Amino acid sequence: MTNPVKRKANGLICLGDICSKLRVFLFLHSDGWADRYDVTDGYQREAVGGITIKLQSPDVKWFDDYYLKLRPETNHRNPWFQEFWQHRFQCRLEGFPQENSKYNKTCNSSLTLKTHHVQDSKMGFVINAIYSMAYGLHNMQMSLCPGVAGLCDAMKPIDGRKLLESLMKTNFTGVSGDMILFDENGDSPGRYEIMNFKEMGKDYFDYINVGSWDNGELKMDDDEVWSKKSNIIRSVCSEPCEKGQIKVIRKGEVSCCWTCTPCKENEYVFDEYTCKACQLGSWPTDDLTGCDLIPVQYLRWGDPEPIAAVVFACLGLLATLFVTAVFIIYRDTPVVKSSSRELCYIILAGICLGYLCTFCLIAKPKQIYCYLQRIGIGLSPAMSYSALVTKTNRIARILAGSKKKICTKKPRFMSACAQLVIAFILICIQLGIIIALFIMEPPDIMHDYPSIREVYLICNTTNLGVVTPLGYNGLLILSCTFYAFKTRNVPANFNEAKYIAFTMYTTCIIWLAFVPIYFGSNYKIITMCFSVSLSATVALGCMFVPKVYIILAKPERNVRSAFTTSTVVRMHVGDGKSSSAASRSSSLVNLWKRRGSSGETLRYKDRRLAQHKSEIECFTHKGSMGNGGRATMSRARSYFWRPRQMRQILSSRPFSLHSSFLLLFQCTKYSVTEGDMP
Repeated sequence: MTNPVKRKANGLICLGDICSKLRVFLFLHSDGWADRYDVTDGYQREAVGGITIKLQSPDVKWFDDYYLKLRPETNHRNPWFQEFWQHRFQCRLEGFPQENSKYNKTCNSSLTLKTHHVQDSKMGFVINAIYSMAYGLHNMQMSLCPGVAGLCDAMKPIDGRKLLESLMKTNFTGVSGDMILFDENGDSPGRYEIMNFKEMGKDYFDYINVGSWDNGELKMDDDEVWSKKSNIIRSVCSEPCEKGQIKVIRKGEVSCCWTCTPCKENEYVFDEYTCKACQLGSWPTDDLTGCDLIPVQYLRWGDPEPIAAVVFACLGLLATLFVTAVFIIYRDTPVVKSSSRELCYIILAGICLGYLCTFCLIAKPKQIYCYLQRIGIGLSPAMSYSALVTKTNRIARILAGSKKKICTKKPRFMSACAQLVIAFILICIQLGIIIALFIMEPPDIMHDYPSIREVYLICNTTNLGVVTPLGYNGLLILSCTFYAFKTRNVPANFNEAKYIAFTMYTTCIIWLAFVPIYFGSNYKIITMCFSVSLSATVALGCMFVPKVYIILAKPERNVRSAFTTSTVVRMHVGDGKSSSAASRSSSLVNLWKRRGSSGETLRYKDRRLAQHKSEIECFTHKGSMGNGGRATMSRARSYFWRPRQMRQILSSRPFSLHSSFLLLFQCTKYSVTEGDMP
């Protein structure tokens, strides 16, 4: 009866013969096949293209050198060598103790082991195994018999468990140069060579090395294996994962089948089954095996935006210093004196500080710069707008008082000293806010992460630290705008109020645009730089440039008369006893105006009231106020009174030229230089 196993093997070989000719079927062999020729003998063509696995064991050259020199005549150490020699050459050694009479042929001296010699592929394993046993026994003897040569009583009899323990701890360099060691199961690392059976020539076949597998790492030369194939034949459950991917094994599937899943953009491959996210401020390396720190970004002086901001600030700073110098040099001229020069100096200082803020904002963030930023951003507008609020409030109160029919009371806090105190108080409020915020939120540097790929070095200023000082400045701006709008219809020579109004309207537009840009974008520093500088430029250009133009280009307009308006005062004179005709005559309107020439000196009780020019001129009619109260009209007589002297008279007790006369001044309109105003 035919052996079924043999019948199946023959059928498989026949199938392989057909498929190999069609090039659609290849053999995959285990390490039992390896590179053995006896397996393929007679079936070489069917086995062409087959892939086999061979235990990695390089030839041991020094063993061949020793082995091929051995001869029966010289090798007396090995008692079995003569028997091996006779078996190897199928002959008998005459005259030797181990002569085997079953061989008819006698061994001659020409025989050598080099004939048809091929070193066994597992020779390296045999040598390594012997070395392992030797090292194990040596280590055991050193441990149990220190200082004793050979076996000691502790090793008699040899304990197999202790020997195994010693073997498990053995490690040494093998004959092929690899480290020989054993894991907890007693296995050494797996190392295999991948062989490909190929047709090397006509009717000549051989195995060639096309790859290796060393302790889990596969290396394969696909071009060599499939050199005659258009497509590489693959037989895997799952393809190896690409860079940046991990294996995900579905529940219930074998470990050799997986799905490759890419890691997230901020993750790296921790192991073949795990992705791990990089910490904030770091990013995966190019090979996705770890994380590198992201370069920290901050504004640099060479960037386009900072260059534009610095140039703008420098030009503004130079212009401010120039205007300040002009105001100091011409401080006693009417155009400077009429502008409340003390308040102007405060405004110019605030403008200068606003331009300097740009340099602190653009500099690389440090703790000292963080302090200066918050001081400058809050204080520079506060200085300018506090002085402007004080100034516009003063103008508004003066104009409000001038509309009254009777001037009965002098407005309060109108002096230059009082104005400085008011401005200083408003500025101190802003300083108090800044100091309180310093205590609540001490300035320092920090890292900001607008996205997972960006890191910025900034000051730790919160929205509260920005909104609170700017909110107070906004209140000053709104107050100043209110007063500027209220005083927009002033006399022509009071056109400074109109300049202030235009300044405040423009400033409101700038800061209304600043809020959404600052809080809605990542360009906070540049936005702040340009907003502060633009506000300072508007104030400088609208309020000071016209005055500098008059001082330098139009000196003929820099006179007192250009900054005053006409003064008209009505005076009613009577004694209370005159007839209606006399009363009507004595109540004639007397016009007061400025005259350029000297007039007659008016005296009362030997006190001089007026004489020089630029004094108020009063036209009255000289009449005889006696004779029963009859008034007679006569020629006009002129008197000159200074405005301050008028205020003294108005604030004193009723003034009379005679006990029967009562003089009443009704102020209907007066407008003089601001320095002379109440």
